[in-house]
Amino acid sequence: MDSKFQHHTNGSERIPKVKLKKIFSTPGIYPVISNGFTKNRPPIIVLKELADAGADLIQLRLKNLPAKEILKMADEFKELCAKYKIALIINDRPDIALAVKAEGVHLGQDDLPPDRVAKFAKELFIGTSTHSLEEALQAEKAGANYINIGPIFKTNTKETKTSPLGTKIILEIARNIKIPFSVMGGIKAEHIELLLNCGVKRIAMVTEICEAENIRKKFIELNKYFI
Repeated sequence: MDSKFQHHTNGSERIPKVKLKKIFSTPGIYPVISNGFTKNRPPIIVLKELADAGADLIQLRLKNLPAKEILKMADEFKELCAKYKIALIINDRPDIALAVKAEGVHLGQDDLPPDRVAKFAKELFIGTSTHSLEEALQAEKAGANYINIGPIFKTNTKETKTSPLGTKIILEIARNIKIPFSVMGGIKAEHIELLLNCGVKRIAMVTEICEAENIRKKFIELNKYFI
């Protein structure tokens, strides 16, 4: 393996899968830090604010960047996440998730399927984006450890041909799968109570948190909905 993929992991151990399953099954926010949606702040600065605010789960979502740049940032994220005992999920890239000893990887419908990823990355907690009951069932059958349902509402953070799904699909999918799930897409503070009433545990958010003027304060305020 290229030596560039072996540096700066500090020998930190991954959070066990059983604990990750518990995290995804516990009510809370799932912050997704994505380049282009941080008000021009470096993603690591956003992570530091969320770490100080008590986040237990983070996804690093970097689009349209060279692998070396994603790796460098993932290394920095893993070091800080290990210090604060935050579970780190890397978007799209199981190779980089393995290289930095992240806890998991989140796969889109156009990425490698979870069963194929699990063959070379058994240690990763694997999530899959789903947009319908059929995709949710397929992901579970293929061995995904959790799924994300979305977009629930209109969103500008992700290019997708899928129209907003609304909340009815959440109940439909929740009745038919056994693995944990999160929801995502255009979710703001005013939607949290509605989503919790639909049986949602983990709510993934991008701009509501990462574009806030005071990220730490916003995250703490949002978490009050889950108490």
